[in-house]
Amino acid sequence: MDEIMCVQDVSFTYARTATPAISALNFRIERGEIFGFLGPSGAGKSTTQKILIGLLKGYQGNISILGRDLTGWGADYYERIGVSFELPNHFLKLTALENLSYFRALYRRATREPQALLEQVGLGDDAHTLVGQFSKGMQSRLNIARALLHSPDVLFLDEPTSGLDPVNARRIKDLIKAQQQAGTTIFLTTHNMAVAEELCDRVAFIVDGNIVLIDTPRNLKLQYGQAQVQVEYASNGQIARQRFPLEGLGNNTAFLNLLHTTSIQTIHSQEATLEDIFIRVTGRSLS
Repeated sequence: MDEIMCVQDVSFTYARTATPAISALNFRIERGEIFGFLGPSGAGKSTTQKILIGLLKGYQGNISILGRDLTGWGADYYERIGVSFELPNHFLKLTALENLSYFRALYRRATREPQALLEQVGLGDDAHTLVGQFSKGMQSRLNIARALLHSPDVLFLDEPTSGLDPVNARRIKDLIKAQQQAGTTIFLTTHNMAVAEELCDRVAFIVDGNIVLIDTPRNLKLQYGQAQVQVEYASNGQIARQRFPLEGLGNNTAFLNLLHTTSIQTIHSQEATLEDIFIRVTGRSLS
């Protein structure tokens, strides 16, 4: 793997404010990685993303993306990146197909067929519907289709499953994984720890403009979880629970006796969720 993005000591303060929105951020992202940028509202996620996609200037520090300093990119940068904002921004008086066809014409590089993209995000049957008649969830899926039009090398996703029902959330998560398998690097900002846990290779926790931790979800769960299993079983018409240490579990007499003498309902390892870990590490909730 090779480095796609390098952020070094990046800070940014909005005009007429004294406190930096982000302060001394440092992280690197490898090609083909899904990197989760996680934190509550107001933590600095959107500010960071706006800097990385070129919407905010005047930051301090150094950023290199796709082998070039961010300040050295011009309009050609948008041939290489795709962006899906959390809040939809479409031409509401055009159909979904007309929206994608318009934006498709803005790129010099080869683009995908709009109808095929609409099918991928579950909007194939709505191709000729005015976007003004779409729900927020439908508009969000159209956002993602638009971001994929030119097969970008780097894809920026902001809350990609927000407002989606479980079926369409699964569709979008599968699509994100498919983009990764095709070689796309993905920067995903979210406060939904379940989505991050399922999709991300590594995650960064950001609070009050500062990154407090970067690691893989697996490493974090092993580090902060409990090395135990919890067994639920039927006992006198009730559900009873008992925990056992993972170490030596195969030779644990009490555990083996429980397996042989009771009706086992569930067995779960006691790893922490990313949300549990976030609260423990930062002392903050995600609300």
